[in-house]
Amino acid sequence: MSLLEIIALTAEDARAAQDGGADRLEVVADMAADGLTPDPELVAAVRAATSLPIRVMLRANAGFRTSGRELDRLRQAAAGLAEAGADGFVLGFLDSSGHIDTGAVGKLAADLAPLPWTFHRALDHAADQAQAWDVVRGLGGGLDTVLTAGSARGVDAGVDVLVRRAADDPDAAKMIMAGGGLRRKHVAVLAAAGVTAFHVGTAVRPDGAWDAPVDPALVREWRSLVSAAAG
Repeated sequence: MSLLEIIALTAEDARAAQDGGADRLEVVADMAADGLTPDPELVAAVRAATSLPIRVMLRANAGFRTSGRELDRLRQAAAGLAEAGADGFVLGFLDSSGHIDTGAVGKLAADLAPLPWTFHRALDHAADQAQAWDVVRGLGGGLDTVLTAGSARGVDAGVDVLVRRAADDPDAAKMIMAGGGLRRKHVAVLAAAGVTAFHVGTAVRPDGAWDAPVDPALVREWRSLVSAAAG
């Protein structure tokens, strides 16, 4: 079964995504910073607007590192976001050497239990992506999805990496959610390797602009494309 996740910045985005046939939402704020933690009020509004599963970003700055104080704030925020309607979360941190910050991730993931979570594209920015992939695969604790483009430069540059990871390990293929500059041309190639989850942002907005609302017609096009490729 395929999964199409759409980035939602507003309750209106959420309604449009559901109308277009999306399977899940990633709710974020401030896409100028590539997605930060939204306010609980926004999550509550999205929850009221849709019955789709909602995964909420836990990220306090535009980079992929976090401090102890910042992590404490995110841990506190997670509880309020869950009360507001989050079904799961999106997170991931690197340490000062560019390796997966297992300490920070582990603390936050433990607080989220039993809710599921996605490790986001911090993986693509790791100093050693192959090593980072192995570390992420072993995190456990509710992790069920890894959002990755295969490259810090996006899916265009990383599609071969994603295909190889998926083709080499069917269990890995089940965890990969391709996203980060995903284009229509990538879907069939990735699906042929076993990838069934796809993450879309600007491609479902008129002119690819974050200040434009999600267009249900564009979501519908992606839904048909993903279903056909994964079917």
